[in-house]
Amino acid sequence: MPKLALAIAQRVINQLRRDHRTLGLILVVPVVVMTLIGFSMPNRNAQLEITAPALIAMMALFFSFLLTGISFLRERSQGTMERLMVSPVSRIDIVLGYLLGFMIFALIQTLIIFFFTVWVFNVPYKGALWEILIFQMAIVIGSVTLGIFISTFAKNEFQMVQFIPLIIVPQVFLGGVLWPVEQMNGFLQGVSHFLPLTYAVEGLRGIMRQGQSLGEVGGDLLFLLGFAIITSTLAALTLRRGVRG
Repeated sequence: MPKLALAIAQRVINQLRRDHRTLGLILVVPVVVMTLIGFSMPNRNAQLEITAPALIAMMALFFSFLLTGISFLRERSQGTMERLMVSPVSRIDIVLGYLLGFMIFALIQTLIIFFFTVWVFNVPYKGALWEILIFQMAIVIGSVTLGIFISTFAKNEFQMVQFIPLIIVPQVFLGGVLWPVEQMNGFLQGVSHFLPLTYAVEGLRGIMRQGQSLGEVGGDLLFLLGFAIITSTLAALTLRRGVRG
């Protein structure tokens, strides 16, 4: 990775580390949400064993997208992006730098969700732990690049939040979180094949519930990585200096 991108990532990391309130929310909110979900289930152990992979994938997508989108928008509104774009830094360096910086905190949130769900609610998994974590990293990378890309179209945090029902909610209904994709009508099944959450849910289910390897869920993994490449490229092409353009 270019040195300029690493410098940008280091600045993002230092800035988020100094924001104690945001850091506290990053650590606490996933625990609170998963606690409410877990204890709201009448037959918790049996239901979580079935739904945990989909819930973990969904939460990873949601929290990574939200954290990145709002944080990146704040960078634009504070003029940081404008200063970067008039400096000798390429758009790719900017996107890669922010990707790495945000990815670390998004990955921390995802790991909290996974280990809290597995340890507190005793959710079993069959696959290798390191393969589960690598697959989750692919989910996070795609979610972070999606957040960067979508945030370029928002002028304030309210607009960014409005993208959640447009970007995230349809994936929850069509991505196999609530019911199998195969039970939906043909048109919606076709739409689901273009959604990253569909492949995140299928891949994580394959590893956690069926004990499949990364090679066996390679198609899902490649889609998520390809999605990350496409959205990061689009983010670089549509990058704006500030909230006005």
